[in-house]
Amino acid sequence: MADFNLEDFVNILNNKEVFQYLIHKKVIKEKKFLETYEYEKELHELQIELTAIQNKVIADNKRVLVIFEGRDAAGKGGAIERLVEYLNPKKLRVVSLPKPTAEESTQWYFQRYFKQLPNAGEIVFFDRSWYNRAVVEPVFGFCTPEQHTLFLKQVNEVEELLIQDGVIVIKFFLSISKEEQAKRLEERRTDVLKQWKIGPLDQQAQEKWSDYTSYIKTLFKTTGTKLSPWIEIETDNKKKARLEAFKIIINQIANQKREKTEDFVKIHN
Repeated sequence: MADFNLEDFVNILNNKEVFQYLIHKKVIKEKKFLETYEYEKELHELQIELTAIQNKVIADNKRVLVIFEGRDAAGKGGAIERLVEYLNPKKLRVVSLPKPTAEESTQWYFQRYFKQLPNAGEIVFFDRSWYNRAVVEPVFGFCTPEQHTLFLKQVNEVEELLIQDGVIVIKFFLSISKEEQAKRLEERRTDVLKQWKIGPLDQQAQEKWSDYTSYIKTLFKTTGTKLSPWIEIETDNKKKARLEAFKIIINQIANQKREKTEDFVKIHN
């Protein structure tokens, strides 16, 4: 079913004979097919809505920064991919910075990220961000305890300044159960088409699970504020998680409040 797009789903459903034939021949499973159709339908509607929101961002010269953090294999890249799929690429950037250069290592920690902040009319997605220093770096010893402490002291002030200057900051943290993470990491190891997703740090995600958990708790407690809260989404169900990310971004940019928050979403402020 990964080869079906929304138009394919509609055409199959509109032809009952074809639909029943595919079920009979076990090409599709009816329940899964209908569930995937509903997902693709809602996703398409939200993509249209987000495109309209982007047009408003461009027209009003707004600046939007969407930060994606989370555990390995929680689906950050896939979520961002669907979010930006139909957006205007001229007013959009996805930023995933590599390891700092020797020169960048001597600069103020935030300096290289500041170069990537959104310009007027632009939406920027950070696929990992300055919050590397809050979790990944201390877990693997890539920063000193003093550097970690200094970051936690400065980051709230930095984000407050950005927000006061008019930047819309949305912070997502994608969570995943240890069991589901193990399953996805194994799938990446055994699937030739997905092996590129496995990095050297990903392979240690399971054995360092408790270390990650400790720093994540500190992250939420220290850097989740009323002005700049963390939106934690549990992603064991990737599809529901992606749809929720769309809805949150649309509502926050439009400055609308939703009456109900899904039970797999937690706000840390």
